[in-house]
Amino acid sequence: MSEILLSLSRLQDWRNLVDIALVSVIFYVLLQLFRGTQAVQLLRGILVIALIAAIINQMVQLTAFKWLLANSAAVVLVAIPVIFQPELRRALERVGRSAPLLMRRSDDAVSQRVINEVIIAVEQMSERRTGALIVFEGTTGLGEFISRGVPLDAEVTSELLTTVFFPNTALHDGAVIIALERIAAAGCVLPLTQRELSDSQLGTRHRAAIGVTEQADALSVVVSEETGNISVARNGRILRLDSGRLRTLLSDFYRP
Repeated sequence: MSEILLSLSRLQDWRNLVDIALVSVIFYVLLQLFRGTQAVQLLRGILVIALIAAIINQMVQLTAFKWLLANSAAVVLVAIPVIFQPELRRALERVGRSAPLLMRRSDDAVSQRVINEVIIAVEQMSERRTGALIVFEGTTGLGEFISRGVPLDAEVTSELLTTVFFPNTALHDGAVIIALERIAAAGCVLPLTQRELSDSQLGTRHRAAIGVTEQADALSVVVSEETGNISVARNGRILRLDSGRLRTLLSDFYRP
């Protein structure tokens, strides 16, 4: 009881209140960053174990247990960045993208021409039920994925896009990556998301579309080979839509 009263008396100092508030904000931000990912359950487990260990240490004062906690702290601090590497990388990229000097700037006339050509190609492939995956590079570079494909460095045209994804051609199974308003490469291999998808109609292309947006601030456009449906993936989420809504999303994506 005396320890509780002592702790409450310390809260009268405004610096202690700020200290507690700052720690609370840090934990809240971490939970928000990891929300919707597989890591959130692991993070909650670590927090629960740490809380239980701290309570036991304060109540019982076991010497060996206290020694174990003190020597395990360094190991945990090293292990956390390794375990949460994808989430930490994504969080740092978000911070970097929020800096005004790092925001993408593009010519509006060029970006609108690119959008028009992509819309035409997507509508044609949707009508013919031709499978396609088109990825738009954001501020996070996709050089590692571009290098895995066939370099093109070509102007974006609907004819070129429909030709690349024509069935049984050499490049139709991979993704087309558009960077700096040009087709950087085709036949690119992208990482697949490890999350379970509720829609059984979402296949490998959709998993790849989601996977690349989990690692970068890219936008992916998918045309289903089975149904002809058009979907857009961004920030690890995928949405089925029509060409009119697609134009709006692409315009928002290119807007600084």
